[in-house]
Amino acid sequence: MVKFYNYDIVFQEVPDEVTLAINLTNCPHRCEGCHSPHLRKDVGTVLNERVLDDLLAKYGRQVTCLCFMGGDSVPTEVAKLSEYVRKHSGLKTAWYSGGEKLPGTARMFDYVKVGPYMPLKGGLDSENTNQRMYKVSGDGFRDITRLFSKTKKRYREDT
Repeated sequence: MVKFYNYDIVFQEVPDEVTLAINLTNCPHRCEGCHSPHLRKDVGTVLNERVLDDLLAKYGRQVTCLCFMGGDSVPTEVAKLSEYVRKHSGLKTAWYSGGEKLPGTARMFDYVKVGPYMPLKGGLDSENTNQRMYKVSGDGFRDITRLFSKTKKRYREDT
């Protein structure tokens, strides 16, 4: 069962997208320096198709992407919710996973971030990061992590 703690409209989680980010709970990872340790607990509201319909009715016209932040304890269920969103709303979907590698369900999303947070390596905006963000397409996975870099010129995804 997928549960969420809260959500917000964000602008930096997925390049060139206005994103409704939903923070999922029951995270199995215990990353040192985690910015949201409260998401480790099995708390929150059940996230199902009805709840997604309500969120999309409220925010769907304001966003271009819906991002599942977490959900590594129930990846198949998160992928099914992504598939539902894509089919019923036309929005792009993203998944922020703390896993080490691309999950088998990665093709159910338009974007997938993988990699646990490691304080010495930093987040996606660090040149030393171990994390990777991929754009998913019919011909595979394109690493777009460089789009987060603070030290390089900001490039649009289509460059």
